[in-house]
Amino acid sequence: MLEQFSQHLDLYCERTDIGLWAEPFNAVSNLAFFAAGLWGVYEARRRNAGTFAEVLGWWVVAIGIGSTLFHTFATEATKWADILPIAGFTLAYTLFNLRRFAGMAWPRALLIFFGFYIVVGFVTYMVPDWLRVASNGTTGYLPPFLALIFFGCVVIANGSRAGWYNIAAAVIFLGSVTFRVIDPLVCDALPIGSHFMWHLLNGLMLGVLMAATTRYAGPGPQSRATTRAAVGALH
Repeated sequence: MLEQFSQHLDLYCERTDIGLWAEPFNAVSNLAFFAAGLWGVYEARRRNAGTFAEVLGWWVVAIGIGSTLFHTFATEATKWADILPIAGFTLAYTLFNLRRFAGMAWPRALLIFFGFYIVVGFVTYMVPDWLRVASNGTTGYLPPFLALIFFGCVVIANGSRAGWYNIAAAVIFLGSVTFRVIDPLVCDALPIGSHFMWHLLNGLMLGVLMAATTRYAGPGPQSRATTRAAVGALH
């Protein structure tokens, strides 16, 4: 088991050996995650967006740490240090959408949450192997992409402009996915590959999500009800 987790991986064309600094562009480009996360923490505190919002900012920093570990050590163990923070943030941000932006109570939020991920998880599982290989494993990111679109629409339908930030993030995500997919295809022409652009654009995408988090989230669902009542009283 220990040997399996210490096994070195070579997944991107910038890496040509098992050295710690074999992926300099892929490693340094993770600064985009640190910048987005720390900015999100700062904005959450400045705007008094609540503990949940601040935690999401630190979660983005954790994504940067995990990705940096993977693109320096590049082992089976650090691969999971890269994957798990991303998966955790996706799930946490989904709940943030439903609870804070859409103002849903826990029972309804959890029903939609589990229903969506059961369906999307099945769809992702059914993706044929040839497409997984052709996309450089990028089909594994289908759930967060669909979540941005679906929950963005849910939030918009519930009257919050934060949903449009989700849609904008999905558009940016399409760009970042493209660079991840073509990385093994451009090695001959571009030895550093294109994976570093996946990091830079995803850092931008997470910055957009943190902007929505800090600008449109009150302390909880009750705040949306209070806001609606106040707006109604003005008419």
